Amino acid sequence: MLIGYARVSKSDGSQTTALQRDALIAAGVAADRIYEDHASGRRDDRPGLAACLQALRPDDTLVIWKLDRLGRSLAHLVMLVRDLDALGTGLRVLAGEGAALDTTTPAGRLVFGLFAALAEFERDLIRERTLAGLAAARARGRQGGRRFALTKAQVRLAQAAMASRDTSVAELCRELGVKPVTLYRYVGPDGALRDHGRRVLEGR
Repeated sequence: MLIGYARVSKSDGSQTTALQRDALIAAGVAADRIYEDHASGRRDDRPGLAACLQALRPDDTLVIWKLDRLGRSLAHLVMLVRDLDALGTGLRVLAGEGAALDTTTPAGRLVFGLFAALAEFERDLIRERTLAGLAAARARGRQGGRRFALTKAQVRLAQAAMASRDTSVAELCRELGVKPVTLYRYVGPDGALRDHGRRVLEGR
């Protein structure tokens, strides 16, 4: 069975799925088996796509007008097609980049294998650039990641205060400007240093 999916980015009525629906119907998809979304492709909450994927059964084929109607990114697209493959369903693309792609055929699976390789290559490039950026920042004396909530002086103050049984945790947190859960990342109830506190004092 052929199941269709169509999407336009705007829900204000300025865009319609008519062109996509016509193409899907011409490809053999029944009008009542076409699911639609009127939302940006970057959104995770696309009820039409969710319903479409739930409707698919083994040996069905999902038909779309263009690849960019389906996935948020190349990596997301590869993930979706792998899910379809695990279900025993195929994907057919009618136009644009990837036109005539049909993962139910050997040639189509080969092409999509190249897409998957490109997605992995893209992830590796992003990771490599991120690591290089962090290394360059460390070389200039900056550390990547989130800033610590407490300074060295505040950690020392928290150590001394928590070591005293008379200390009110609520009052100490107000003075330091943090929540109790944050305070306890730096010092324990008895004033002992914890991981975040040690890292601040060691300058890491």
